[in-house]
Amino acid sequence: MHSVRSSPLRHTRHRYPDHRMSIRTDVVVFARRKGRRSCGAPAPHRVSLFRRYVMRPLGTAVTALALAGVTLVGTAGAAWASCGQVDHPSAAATCSTPWGSGTRSATESTAEPLKNIRTGRHDCFDRAVFDITGAGGGATGYHVGYVDAFHQDGTHERLPVKGGAILQVYVNAPSYDPATGRPVYEATAGKALPGVDVSGYRTFRDAVFGASFEGQTQVALGVRAKLPFRVHHAGDRLIVDVAHTW
Repeated sequence: MHSVRSSPLRHTRHRYPDHRMSIRTDVVVFARRKGRRSCGAPAPHRVSLFRRYVMRPLGTAVTALALAGVTLVGTAGAAWASCGQVDHPSAAATCSTPWGSGTRSATESTAEPLKNIRTGRHDCFDRAVFDITGAGGGATGYHVGYVDAFHQDGTHERLPVKGGAILQVYVNAPSYDPATGRPVYEATAGKALPGVDVSGYRTFRDAVFGASFEGQTQVALGVRAKLPFRVHHAGDRLIVDVAHTW
């Protein structure tokens, strides 16, 4: 009896005469303290553990509780970890993208040719990166804005673009070597950008090459809707980010 009085359940058993209730209360309180909140009723497999162990004679209850406690701590940790996902929304749900959807321009230009165009997915936006090696930070101008239709620069031929809206991007850099006329970024008008696949993106629906004409390269980004975007530089790269939502 001395070992029973010194057990961790002594205080709880004093408040709750029902021995089964005392064990359940201790474990639930412990889990609440560890997880800081309750996620509702215990899972069925935990209830079965209580029924299995607390109904045994008092002589084996302490040992059974120790075994059950080890199991319950592990499962409680997993349960409250899933609650944490609810309490801490994903980055996409807490994004701040007050960029607006108006046209953006910068007049700088470079003779350095466009080397590559690539895209990527982020928590709050989809990104297109224009690599212009050798241009220097901030030295490449641009003209970026939404258009009703995508017309190839030079010929004015209308090119199809998938999506609910079209974001046209002009980069003030040629896709060819100005000294030789040799293509550096080899793309075909009206076709998807080489090596770019926007399947599964939240915002981008298409990425189409228009032309490289008079020192400018023209690209269309097909997007889900007319969403906010921003344009900025990172070294010799021009970056266009289009938000997932308003």
